[in-house]
Amino acid sequence: MAAVVNLIAQTQRPDGQIPWSAGGKTDPWDHIEAAMGLSIGGRWQEARRAFQWLKKMQLEDGSWYAAYQNETVLDRTRETNHAAYIAVGLFHYYRITGDSEFLRSVWPTLEAAVNFTIGLQAQGGEIYWALNSEGEPDPMALLTGCSSICFSLKCALAICRSMGVERPRWRLALTRLLDCIRRKPHQFNMTKSRFSMDWFYPILGGALTGAAAEARIEKYWKKFVIQNMGVRCVSDQPWVTIAESSELVLALSAMGNNLLARIVFSWVCDHTFDDGSYWCGFTFPDMVLWPEEKISWTNAVVLMAADALFGLTPASTLFSHRYWDALDRSLFP
Repeated sequence: MAAVVNLIAQTQRPDGQIPWSAGGKTDPWDHIEAAMGLSIGGRWQEARRAFQWLKKMQLEDGSWYAAYQNETVLDRTRETNHAAYIAVGLFHYYRITGDSEFLRSVWPTLEAAVNFTIGLQAQGGEIYWALNSEGEPDPMALLTGCSSICFSLKCALAICRSMGVERPRWRLALTRLLDCIRRKPHQFNMTKSRFSMDWFYPILGGALTGAAAEARIEKYWKKFVIQNMGVRCVSDQPWVTIAESSELVLALSAMGNNLLARIVFSWVCDHTFDDGSYWCGFTFPDMVLWPEEKISWTNAVVLMAADALFGLTPASTLFSHRYWDALDRSLFP
């Protein structure tokens, strides 16, 4: 684990920004994912610096730009999924550290980000994916993005409870979004069904549980899973990625299927560089490593999968459906 955490920490810039790889681009969602890896590894000062960078870079409307490189903005799109995900990162950090003082210091940033996100909720309950570079809503919705937002809103409401504040508008937005994911698949008009994330993110985000989750896993297993290798990023391409494989592990573990989750995790455990950090992905059957960069957020999600399976931190149950079922009784009476 030390090699993986060190890779993330070494990739982090002095200002707290965590790019994909040394000298590469940074996007807010993957930056937060990398910060979660730091939290699991006990690098709490570095994790706080990552959230402080978000606080500093937040735009007036509560969002962030989609991509940065050092101090330069590469993409002026403002994605709802990116904005909301700070709630997941902060709740994860709080569950590990119990640092309520830091949580309160970043609360205004979190509140603005969630308000930005739900401000783009459509009448059908779906949340539009972004404001475009001109600052106008792009009326398209992604199942993967909305599933991630669903989980972000759960974490935001859990933070509210820990701080003793009420945000009924957030609860209503979550209720409408859950109903949309479960009952209105036609609302997701930006189709990404070729991507494995569209398969398991409704489960990972907790929108689908129980029999519905089991049926979805079984229905598309052969479409995306390469036995003894891992998960395709895209169904029609011969490319297995460590991140998607690890996220499937998280989804299976969230359902309570730890046996299958451990099997999938075992397929990717030895795909490491000489320093112990993980590959991004590889092609099959020729087993060509691609790309060759050491990706910060890929290594972070490996840590998250390991935590879910082996209980490394107090946040190991973060995605567990059973955990949220118990918590929901007090969050959503």
